[in-house]
Amino acid sequence: MQLYHHPYSLDSQKVRLALEEKGIDYTSHHVNPITGKNMDASFFRMNPTAKLPVFQNGSHIIFDTIEMIQYVERIAVVSSHADGMTFTSGEVLEWMQKIQMWNPKYFTLSHIPGKYRLIVSKFMRRVVIARMAESPDLASAYHRRLKAAYETEDKLRKHDVLEQSKEDLCRLLDEVETKLSDTTYLAGEDFTMADVMLIPVLARLVLLKLEDEYINSRPNIAEYWIMVQQRPSYKQVIGKYFGGWRKYKTLIKTWFFVRVRSVLKRY
Repeated sequence: MQLYHHPYSLDSQKVRLALEEKGIDYTSHHVNPITGKNMDASFFRMNPTAKLPVFQNGSHIIFDTIEMIQYVERIAVVSSHADGMTFTSGEVLEWMQKIQMWNPKYFTLSHIPGKYRLIVSKFMRRVVIARMAESPDLASAYHRRLKAAYETEDKLRKHDVLEQSKEDLCRLLDEVETKLSDTTYLAGEDFTMADVMLIPVLARLVLLKLEDEYINSRPNIAEYWIMVQQRPSYKQVIGKYFGGWRKYKTLIKTWFFVRVRSVLKRY
């Protein structure tokens, strides 16, 4: 089994948490979208959307995050030779879908200083143009990605787009806060794949230094957040890269790559 992912990718974190929780072995392939590695022709041919993660088991390739997690669950049940095959309940799946409906892209980008965001955006567009020249047979697919990059910048200038993303997040967190007043975890007293979906959202808020506004202001979520950070899966998937000084190492390394390649015009 192959997983193409990156620590920055929120959906990648969700799938990796599921794999760690279920104890499934897989081959890890880091594909850094900020440096444009998801635009390399070999990856782009497999996944023209260039989105992460991508899960491959033989000839079977999955692009949808929830489908990946459900596939991981099935593998875990078969591997354990369990007599009664139990999978995600209706309530768990409902929470997974609710969480997945919130798109973190505009919210995240809007909290990154404009000068840094524009430098990275320009670099990524140059990468797409360079790959288009290298692989003319993929020109139309690359052109769609280039168009999407410009559209993203346009939407970031629209106040209503950013406000809608914030409102959607607050609505989700308020619902989670209410639920956690009655249960230990999101779908009951047991840790489930619903929690796997939620943890990266909270981690993203912490990475953006917004925990006081969105997490600590909600006491049930604040208590839940402290608890889930103790899980080995969290430490392996998120804490390993973004805990304490590590997040600066991760960010600086990527930023240095982008700046050097931009100066040298090597895309």
